[in-house]
Amino acid sequence: MNTDRLTALRAELVRQGLDGFVVPRADEHLGEYVPPSAERLSWLTGFTGSAGLAIVLADKAAVFTDGRYSLQLVAQTDATQWEQLHLTEQPPHAWVAAHTTPGAKIGYDPMLFAEEALGRYTEAGLTVQAVAHNPVDAIWTDRPAPPIGPALPHDLSYAGKTADEKRAEIAKILQEAKQDAAVVTDPASVAWLLNIRGGDVPFTPFALGFALIHADGGAELFMDPAKLPESTRAWLGNTVSVAPRDALAPALARLTGKTVRVDPAGSPIWFAQQLRVAGAKIVGGPDPCLLPKARKNPTEQQGMRNAHARDAVAVCRFLHWVAEQGTQATEMAAAERLLAFRQAVPLFRGESFPAISGAGEHGAIIHYRVTQETDRPIRPNEVYLIDSGGQYTDGTTDITRTVWTGPGPAPADIRARVTAVMKGHIAIASAVFPQGVGGAHIDGFARRALWAMGLDYDHGTGHGVGSYLSVHEGPVSISRLARPVAIAEGMVLSNEPGFYLPDGYGIRLENLLLVRDAAFPNARKPFLRFETLTLAPFDTQLLDATLLDFWEIDWLNAYHARVLAEISPHVPLETLAWLTLACRAIAR
Repeated sequence: MNTDRLTALRAELVRQGLDGFVVPRADEHLGEYVPPSAERLSWLTGFTGSAGLAIVLADKAAVFTDGRYSLQLVAQTDATQWEQLHLTEQPPHAWVAAHTTPGAKIGYDPMLFAEEALGRYTEAGLTVQAVAHNPVDAIWTDRPAPPIGPALPHDLSYAGKTADEKRAEIAKILQEAKQDAAVVTDPASVAWLLNIRGGDVPFTPFALGFALIHADGGAELFMDPAKLPESTRAWLGNTVSVAPRDALAPALARLTGKTVRVDPAGSPIWFAQQLRVAGAKIVGGPDPCLLPKARKNPTEQQGMRNAHARDAVAVCRFLHWVAEQGTQATEMAAAERLLAFRQAVPLFRGESFPAISGAGEHGAIIHYRVTQETDRPIRPNEVYLIDSGGQYTDGTTDITRTVWTGPGPAPADIRARVTAVMKGHIAIASAVFPQGVGGAHIDGFARRALWAMGLDYDHGTGHGVGSYLSVHEGPVSISRLARPVAIAEGMVLSNEPGFYLPDGYGIRLENLLLVRDAAFPNARKPFLRFETLTLAPFDTQLLDATLLDFWEIDWLNAYHARVLAEISPHVPLETLAWLTLACRAIAR
């Protein structure tokens, strides 16, 4: 079927006068989670990962992804039709340059490419051409309709700031930069700015739309009117105008002579192209909502604590179930059981991403997603990895635990590697650092023990997390490739070092962290620290205590004591007995 689609696409490229076409895994908002109507990459290639890109030429085709999905890419795509390549090690623009002649016309959809991403192709000397009509859409005859779920108010008791306050905050940023307006294309920013949530994409409460925010605090929202009930229109107020999507181009045309901020990395290049035609002055800069949104206000911080405490009850019940019955279940059944436990938790609105339930070799697939075809039993005496999260009205969670299924003891080599990952986790969790430090500066803390063993992992150590928004939130991350943005008080970041042995097992230990003021009384400059939000025991069967320093054992024992104290009053009696044992102190 995918072969037929590739043949049809090549015929459409000939019809449009193109020598090739780039198919990113993106929608018009360039986000990680996209509606079914935007799953072009999956429809064309069979690859379902959340990061990737395909390039189709007349006689060659390739699919690219990063290290999280390398094994999945091989499993899901036909190697006789598609070269299976690594995004960073074999850059797409270099591949195109190597397989085309000078002047070849490579098409792209300007609503699916950021200016910064497209620049890599032009800098490689390639001739790129914007298409008026996406050729994939031309052959996708049964393409789903765009989502039209309602955009609903996000109550102030959870948001912590009114939309008026937020718009005034962004307006001040624009005024100080001497900019008249900013384009907002990230649905997370639109949701945060206007205090609305929706259900247009899986796992993330977005109502898809675009916005223009002006230096006077006024805003224009471009969204299908069918998505906005009267209650939401009243919630938005008179200073937010509402118009359908087809009013966007005329609105941009009215900005002639204005200075407009456009994010060159996060917004489709179509916006810059329209503004240039209109005669606006474009200033490249990050979405002005990104940093204020990432720095949670006190209400959002407390909401995250509350959500994690409730989520912990579900996770602990699940880990108890795995210990008692896991080897009688399959990966899919385990994921369904965890979802059932979460569905019993107040304010639960859905998973924050598809649960990664990987036993044995499947745990080595960093973003493994169990299907009916891949589902397998969880067997005795193997490593089982469960990475999951929940969306709650007051917060978003993301947690990974790696457990040993028993009944026999875990092999020494596995325990040594899990312990190295645990040391990295503790190093990040206990880090204290001066204000101004970025994620790239501390990423190595998590890898030091693994590097000493000649080991590493092919993903970042941490990502930002939204407040009842996306489980993956910028602009800060803990990674060697992190953008040079300082970690700031109020941000929530994941802490998830790992190790993966292909065809063997996967290890990942993840908690979420809230950035706090370290409150050193005599410090000459501000320092920051992390508060751990996630509350669930680690599997100490997989640790070799002789490889932990005394202070690391103290940290782990204190963490487990806190988990027991805070969660034990809320779990059933049978889970309490298990939790008490799981949180017992490790001897120094």
